[in-house]
Amino acid sequence: MANLTIRNLSEETHRALRMRAARHGRSTEAEVRFILEENVRPANRLKIGSEIHRIASEIGNMDDLEICRKRSPIRGADFE
Repeated sequence: MANLTIRNLSEETHRALRMRAARHGRSTEAEVRFILEENVRPANRLKIGSEIHRIASEIGNMDDLEICRKRSPIRGADFE
């Protein structure tokens, strides 16, 4: 998991976070994680894979679609 350090946070903001965390029965760190998760990855966000599936379902007749996958090794770009 990644770590995040927040510098130069005002005392007022830190105090408000601690109070909010206490109201929700969480540590300050857990409260910050909760706030970030709720705002950066909201439950109602558009998930591109799900949206593509929904569109394909609406179009229909996608079950017999054959997708040929090239199985050759991946090569890096040649810039010469």
